[in-house]
Amino acid sequence: MSDATWLVVGLGNPGPSYATTRHNVGRLVVELLAERAGASFTSHRRGRADVLETRLGGGPHGVRTVLARPRTYMNESGGSVAALRNFFKVDTDHLVVVHDELDIPFGTLRVKQGGGDNGHNGVRSVRAALGTGDFCRVRVGIGRPPGRLDPAVFVLKPYSATERVELPLLVDRAADAVEALVVDGMAYAQNVYNG
Repeated sequence: MSDATWLVVGLGNPGPSYATTRHNVGRLVVELLAERAGASFTSHRRGRADVLETRLGGGPHGVRTVLARPRTYMNESGGSVAALRNFFKVDTDHLVVVHDELDIPFGTLRVKQGGGDNGHNGVRSVRAALGTGDFCRVRVGIGRPPGRLDPAVFVLKPYSATERVELPLLVDRAADAVEALVVDGMAYAQNVYNG
């Protein structure tokens, strides 16, 4: 098994007022992975993030992974991600960014590598700070806003009552997808989770 370190970043906004919004689903996924590891995040000043060094997929013999949730706002995530990538010496193809995606129906996942930002300010910030978009993504579908609701407003709203019931299953599946990507590779994760 390769000894290369992976960096998994859950995008979102800091603070309790954003905790239950659609834009924060990436943070929820990374927090669940930390819970599964039975460990807590610690502050990483240089990276302006909370981090947890752990192993995914198999206890002490698993894959070395740094879980991170930036303490910056979504559209300023890039600086934090770039600083963490540099500090932990992570290759760009071993960086996984977990984020919400408007153009994917709620309850659906897409695992991919590379691509544009698709209008997502957090992904745009990460691409700009890294100078490349060639990192892995676990895109968690939140669906399009109803009617004429502005997407920028929609992503900062809490989930509907129905969505709140289904959200734990979605977050659990997204965390599984991250583990599959890190442990078993992109092709496997796409085959299993891009349904």
